[in-house]
Amino acid sequence: MDGSAGPGGGTSCVTRPHPEQRKAMPSLVSLCTQKVVSDQASLRMMLDSIPCDLYRPLFTAAFLRRKTLILQDLVQQWPFSNLSFQELLSGNLSQFHLFSNRVSMEAIIRGVVAYLSDALSRESQERRQRLRIIDMTNVCSFNLNEDHKSLCSHMETPAKACIDLDKRCRDEATQARKRSDFTLAPQTSLNNIYVEVWIDIFKYNKMYPILKEALQASVHASVHGPLRLCCRNLYVCMHPLCNSVELLELLNPAGVRMIELFNIPPGELNIILPTMVKFSSLRSLALSFCLDSIQRLTCNTEDTMKKFTTLFGQLRSLKELKLEFAFLSGCLQQLLGGIQEPLENLELGHCVLLPEDLYYLSESPHISTLKKLNLKDHNLSEHLLPPFLQLLVAISSSLRFLDISMCQISDHTLSVLVPALSRCSHLRCLVIAINPLSTQELRSLSQNCVHLQELQLVVNSWPHGCYFGGPLSDFLAELKEILVRAERTDIVWTSNMSVLQNPVYKNLWR
Repeated sequence: MDGSAGPGGGTSCVTRPHPEQRKAMPSLVSLCTQKVVSDQASLRMMLDSIPCDLYRPLFTAAFLRRKTLILQDLVQQWPFSNLSFQELLSGNLSQFHLFSNRVSMEAIIRGVVAYLSDALSRESQERRQRLRIIDMTNVCSFNLNEDHKSLCSHMETPAKACIDLDKRCRDEATQARKRSDFTLAPQTSLNNIYVEVWIDIFKYNKMYPILKEALQASVHASVHGPLRLCCRNLYVCMHPLCNSVELLELLNPAGVRMIELFNIPPGELNIILPTMVKFSSLRSLALSFCLDSIQRLTCNTEDTMKKFTTLFGQLRSLKELKLEFAFLSGCLQQLLGGIQEPLENLELGHCVLLPEDLYYLSESPHISTLKKLNLKDHNLSEHLLPPFLQLLVAISSSLRFLDISMCQISDHTLSVLVPALSRCSHLRCLVIAINPLSTQELRSLSQNCVHLQELQLVVNSWPHGCYFGGPLSDFLAELKEILVRAERTDIVWTSNMSVLQNPVYKNLWR
C-alpha cells in the first residue's frame, strides 16, 4: 500500500505504475531492431533491400536510440502513406522522450524534405504518391505546468521546415521563370506532390510569429510549397485576443478536429464565436472563460445563449463539448437543443446549473450516447441531488467516466448515490475528490465498486479527519484488503489528481 505523497501533492491510496511505466518484456523483433540500428553505417547501405514490414520497428528503435542518420533515410524511403508518431512509439515513448529528443525530430523533418526533393525530380515520378502524412498529434496534452520550451520545440521544427521549403520553392520558381525554363514539370503536376505534417498547436506568444508564417505558407502550398503544416488540435490561452483570433482565421477548417480556448474574456464572444463557425468538421470544443465571467455573462445571458446555440448548431460533427466558468443556469436545454448529433462527452464544470438543467439532460437525446460527464463544483448534496440521481440512472448503460469532484458530497449523499453508481456497468473512471467523506463511506464505496468489471481508476479525497499514519494508514490497509479479497488489485485508488493528466487515464472514456 502506497501512502506517500504524489507529484501533485496528493496521497496515493492504492495505486500501481502507470501502464507506460511498466517494463514489458521486449519482443524478439524489438531486440533485433535495437541491435541492427546500433550499426548505422551497415544499415544505411542495405536499406533498399529491407522488407517494408521492418520499417516501422526500425523507426521506433532508431528514434529511441537517437540514430539520426538512419531516421532520415527511413523517412526518405518510407514505403507507406502515413507515418504516425503515436502509432509507432506507443508504449515505448513518454512525453519526456519525445520532447527531449529534438535531434531525432529534426532528422525526421530532414527526411521528409529529402523525400519531397526526390519526388519532385523527374527521375522519381513513381514515388510521388507514397508518403502523404506525418502525424505528430496526440503525443501530449495541454497543461499550464508543461515545459513550454519543449512544447515550442515540438512545433518549431516542422514550422521552420515548412517556411524554408516554401521559400526555396518560390525562389526556384522565380528563377525558372527568368530562364524561361519550360523543361520543368507542369505546376499542376507538382501540386500533387506534397506531405502534410499534422501537429497539435499550443499557442504561446513567443511561437506566434513562426506559426503564423508557417500556416500562411501552408495556405499557399496549393500553388507553391509541397510541405504543408496542418493543425489537428488547437490549444489557446486567449491572450492577447487579436493574435488568437488571427490564428483561428489562418487554420484550414477541414483539418481541425479539436479546439480548446482558455481564459476567454466574456465580453469578446462577439469576436470569437463568428470565427468558430467555419470549423464544421470539429469533433471537440472546449471553452473556458475568465474567472469573473459568471458575473459578466449574467447581464447578457439571452444574447450569449443565442450566439452559442447558433455556433453549436453549425458544428455538425461535434461529439465533445466542454464549458467551464460559464453562466448556464436554466439555459442547458437552449444550449444543447441545437446540437445535431448526440454528444459522447459533456463537461460543465463551474457552470452554476439548476435542477431544471439536470432534469432536461436526463431526458435529452444525449443520454443514450453519453460516455463522459463532468459536473465539477456543483452542490449535489441539496437541490441538485434528485435530478442528478435521475440523470445517473438514465446514463448508467453508457457512462464510462464520471467527475463529481468539489460537489460537497457528504456521507449521506454518497450513500444515496452508491446504488445508482453500482448500476453503471461500463464505468471505468470515477473522480470523487475534494468532497467531505469519511473512511466508513469510502469503504462502502470500494466494496460496491469492486463489482464494476470495467473500473480502472478511482480518484478520491483523503477521508475526512485522516492524517499521515494512524487512521489514514489503517484505512489504506483496509482498502487494500478489500481489493485483494475481491481480486480487484487492478483498480487504481489514488488521491493524486495529476493522474488525470495521464493520457492513459484521461482517455479511458473513449
